[in-house]
Amino acid sequence: MKHRASIETESIADTSDRPREKLVRYGARALGDTELLALVIGHGTEGRSAFDLATTIMKELGGVHGLTRVTPARLTRLRGLGGAKVTRVLAAIELGRRTLCVVARPRLPLRTPEELGQFLLPRFGAFPVERFGVVLLDARHRLLAVHLVSEGAVDATLAIPRDVFREAVFAGASGVVAFHNHPSGDPWPSQSDIELTRRLIDAGRIVGIEVVDHLILADTNFVSMRKAELV
Repeated sequence: MKHRASIETESIADTSDRPREKLVRYGARALGDTELLALVIGHGTEGRSAFDLATTIMKELGGVHGLTRVTPARLTRLRGLGGAKVTRVLAAIELGRRTLCVVARPRLPLRTPEELGQFLLPRFGAFPVERFGVVLLDARHRLLAVHLVSEGAVDATLAIPRDVFREAVFAGASGVVAFHNHPSGDPWPSQSDIELTRRLIDAGRIVGIEVVDHLILADTNFVSMRKAELV
């Protein structure tokens, strides 16, 4: 006999629709409104899956637009929705509402070596050990994120192209700017710096992400390998 707890906590993964697996495989945009709501609900109750509960809510409220006007009392009256499920649904509605109210900050443009140097020097220039990272840029060379790849002993660090591009792929970056500091205070690139940059450029061509530049940072100055025509 099926254990009672397993009946009461029937997951949406046990239904034929499997919205969780669909989201992982195809992305959230591939899911319908009812499937998304089923994911928010999470688990069904005895005899009713999360998808069944979501279907009931959508019918009662007249579709997804009715969710924005629903009250906690009305949700609670629906059979199968306990306090925990009601709070999850209400929290998801409020979170969606807040995303429409927040004005996104404009992305910082980093289109020239000078702009990149001014941005990176105070953050990564003066350190006693070598640190290697990448600036992730969108198609218009605006800042998406900065990712520190590795940190090593004095004048020694390891940067593997796989690690450099992993975060870029996840962020949907169109370009990257590699950077690392020279604890010696001399920002002029070494031969190994040049060879590494060429490896990164080659790897970037394979994955379709441009290596825009590689900046070597000292305490108060830097060298752009592109501007110096070293790569």
